Amino acid sequence: MRALSLETIGAGKSFGSFRALGDVSMKVRAGTVHALLGENGAGKSTLVKGIVGYGPLDEGSILIGGREQTIVSPRDAHGLGIGMVYQHFTVAPGLSVAENLVLSRGELPWRIDWKQERARLAEFMQRMPFNIDVERAVSSLAAGEKQKLEILKQLYLDRRFIILDEPTSVLTPQEAEEVLGLMRDLTRAGDLSVLMITHKFSEVTRFADDVTVLRRGQLVGSKAVADTDETELSTWMMGESRTQAAVLERTRNDAERVPGLEVSNLQVANDRGTLAVKGVSLSVLPGEIVGIAGISGNGQRELTEALLGQRRRSAGEIRVNGRPYQATRTEMQRERVYSLPEEPLRNACIAGMSVAENLALRDYDQAPLCRSGWLINRRAIRLRARDLIERFNVRPNDPDRPIGTLSGGNVQRAVLARELTEDVAVLIVSNPVFGLDFASVELIHRRLLEARNRGAAVLLLSEDLDELLELSDRILVIHDGEINHQTVPAEAERQVLGRYMAGTEQNDQQVAS
Repeated sequence: MRALSLETIGAGKSFGSFRALGDVSMKVRAGTVHALLGENGAGKSTLVKGIVGYGPLDEGSILIGGREQTIVSPRDAHGLGIGMVYQHFTVAPGLSVAENLVLSRGELPWRIDWKQERARLAEFMQRMPFNIDVERAVSSLAAGEKQKLEILKQLYLDRRFIILDEPTSVLTPQEAEEVLGLMRDLTRAGDLSVLMITHKFSEVTRFADDVTVLRRGQLVGSKAVADTDETELSTWMMGESRTQAAVLERTRNDAERVPGLEVSNLQVANDRGTLAVKGVSLSVLPGEIVGIAGISGNGQRELTEALLGQRRRSAGEIRVNGRPYQATRTEMQRERVYSLPEEPLRNACIAGMSVAENLALRDYDQAPLCRSGWLINRRAIRLRARDLIERFNVRPNDPDRPIGTLSGGNVQRAVLARELTEDVAVLIVSNPVFGLDFASVELIHRRLLEARNRGAAVLLLSEDLDELLELSDRILVIHDGEINHQTVPAEAERQVLGRYMAGTEQNDQQVAS
């Protein structure tokens, strides 16, 4: 067996007076997939950085193959056969597969003998359980193929212990199944050991042999996956059992049939000037969540920005509550259009301003936050901010703290507090829980359902099929800027949705309404 075992004993790490990791002991058996779970801030990244040498541990020991080793730099980790596949691709898109693999070795002669290198790559590929044409440009690869290339790169460098960081966040269901299945096969063949950081219970139960949970920098527990379940893991992570957000009955009156949001033949160009949204038509009724599924880069960002007035549309019409809509600030206030955008710190906040000031961005010029039509009432802004901070559990609970210093989950909670405190008619949401911990995910999902149940028309764009299937009343699929499929969750098949997301099925629905 070439796979490595890895064990941490009493691992600890502090940043000044803050103890990020304390006395964590974990064992990854050789030839297994070991899942690492925990909320954001639980210490997962700190532990992994200690293992790969980017943030050496202050305390404890690391054993590789049963022998204690010193890891103070990535070079040490690489020399021991430890590698990492990151959440976002690190391959160079302008180069070929062969060039990416060869250049990953780092130390190369001033002149590369490509005949010799291609022969070496051909022999390497013959030993691999999956293959990619080494002459292809990386820019032409699908997301699943790029993820495979990242894994091939680690195997090419003779890594025998690989850490996967959220490995399926950009993959279709088929690609995720294939990639994780291949990793499981490699471990069972004894060629590899895998430590997998994930937020998805389904990946733990389907592909992992063992699981470890961290909470607030401490080890909560480790078990064989076969001996635990989702309820226990949730309790370990959050200190209490996870409760599923209840999907309540909608309050809309279908007889009225006046869409809250209606889009007709919308065309939107991307930053390069080419069409990213190509004649999209859709509608969302009051009291309905319409989910849009798609792989990143298929027009979702441009569609969202056009609906929020952040990008000009080339053609088409948008109507809100039956009236033409140009996404001006005045129209958004009048028609009660709110949003929860992706990357809220970039798209919905001003990082250097306080939490209280960010919470007032929508209505700082209206009473009671403004007096005499121009005088900002800072006391009223702070008082309301304190109330919202407590209601939406934003931490730390300091209204004067710059919002850019908060964690991603707390920034999203603050934006949610601002956008969902008023009577919402239309809510446009884009990847609202990407990279967030379980507690933040549950809070945001619950608030979205509550908004829908109060009669809001909710458009939810997400790359997470589990999220769409749980929350949506209808699901549309977008590929290459076009809606090519629609269904309802009760009739949806994940594999079918995945094929439409990848564009391997013929368009069956160009106009979704």
